[in-house]
Amino acid sequence: MSQVVLKEVTKIFESKVVAVKDVNLTIEDKEFVVLVGPSGCGKTTILRLIAGLDEVTKGEIYIDRKLVNGLPPKDRGIAMVFQNYALYPHMTVYDNLAFALKLQKYPKNQIEQKVNETARILGISHLLNRKPRTLSGGQQQRVAVGRAIVRNPKVFLFDEPLSNLDAKVRGQMRTELLKLHGKLSTTIIYVTHDQLEAMSMGDRIIVMKEGIVQQIGKPLDVYKKPSNKFVAGFIGSPAMNFFEAKITKGDENFLFAGEDFSWSLPSEKKFYSYLDRKIVCGIRPEDLNENTSEQTTALFFLKIKATVEIVEPIGNEIYLTLIAGKTSFIARIEAEKEPKYGEEVELIVNTEKIHFFDPETEEAIL
Repeated sequence: MSQVVLKEVTKIFESKVVAVKDVNLTIEDKEFVVLVGPSGCGKTTILRLIAGLDEVTKGEIYIDRKLVNGLPPKDRGIAMVFQNYALYPHMTVYDNLAFALKLQKYPKNQIEQKVNETARILGISHLLNRKPRTLSGGQQQRVAVGRAIVRNPKVFLFDEPLSNLDAKVRGQMRTELLKLHGKLSTTIIYVTHDQLEAMSMGDRIIVMKEGIVQQIGKPLDVYKKPSNKFVAGFIGSPAMNFFEAKITKGDENFLFAGEDFSWSLPSEKKFYSYLDRKIVCGIRPEDLNENTSEQTTALFFLKIKATVEIVEPIGNEIYLTLIAGKTSFIARIEAEKEPKYGEEVELIVNTEKIHFFDPETEEAIL
């Protein structure tokens, strides 16, 4: 089993910077797990700790149920693909792929077999006699991945491998890596700051901030039920809108009352402990819809009146930047009707789609 387990893993650098703090992870055999978060959150450090490129300050790392803290990288059964590809410029593609096998004294016929099979899987057989400088970015990335595949590792580690590619090639390579995972049936740990990559590629995603794991789960579970305000704002594009206001009690329902708005909310137990206190309300742009008479009465809806400030058509959808009083927010609506600058619109949101967060702890109010 190519299972990877981290127990209470902490990394503190000489400058006293805590890069990773008390991380507990279990990545199952053949699982595709994505570490995602902003720059400096510790995701690449975790990858380097697993690879053995950095030493653990505290905690234990197991690969295939074996404690690897004291093992050098070559003995851990891992292969790492870096952001900058790290190909040998003076070698052909064939020699780049064969290099690690030659160091391990593989027979020539086995090297040729492994290199040719890897090149076939990646669709780069026609490039074997060329040198890296003559290849496109996507082709260089395939060679970098191929150099990892020939070693037949227990675990693949990818450190932002697509960040240097343009948008079209990046999309193609995402698809290729997913196909590759299906063919090889091996464990992959993938690091990215791009939440679209995380959502579209991972069996599970691990959201990090300042060296601490914020949430672990299936992509849609994390999207629909973020554990805190940071996760809610980081996962999703455009980002979730946040409104801060006080909870008060109306005649029949609770009121979410701000300087520029007052919304009526269903009577729910979760609001009682926040009476006369401020809370944060989160609404995703796609959950703000144009108000029509066809809306069902079975659900509780909020109405929001706002003025259009920016209109951004993106094909079948439109992003609207709106303002209600001093409060600015974004809605994502269908492109059938395109509001104009300065126009007043009325939007609605189903209260079942609204997220609430404690303003002090930023934890979700469930």
